[in-house]
Amino acid sequence: MNGWILAATVLLAGGTGAALWAVATGPLGRRVTGQNLATSAVCPTLLLLAQGYGRPSYVDLALLTALLGPVGTLVFARLLADEPAVERPAARRLTWAAAGIGALVVVVLCAVAGPGRAAVKLLVVGALLIGGNLVASRALSGGFREVRGG
Repeated sequence: MNGWILAATVLLAGGTGAALWAVATGPLGRRVTGQNLATSAVCPTLLLLAQGYGRPSYVDLALLTALLGPVGTLVFARLLADEPAVERPAARRLTWAAAGIGALVVVVLCAVAGPGRAAVKLLVVGALLIGGNLVASRALSGGFREVRGG
């Protein structure tokens, strides 16, 4: 086991534990926030595993996860917008922590990969992951009028 795989294991264990807790307990809004957190934990884990195992195809999986995860969260946010009893979750620290970890992983892997096509792909994955996570979290907290329905 090398350092990349160890870092991926720690990140996946921590992110999965927090996401499972959020999904298993609390109101519906917290459960959707947990689903968003799971996406934010799996994507950097796949990037670390791609480096650890030397498999560039894992980066493609991370790209797909970074693209589809926040979209799924936005669909849930839109469906929950009409629920009057839904408590709006406020996970500001958790959102910024997940975005920071994603950014840290992408920056480190870009430095290791060096300039080139792989670094550009990592930057695209990072931008999708961080931007999607921030937009989805904002939508879940009721920050967009279009999502709130008014």
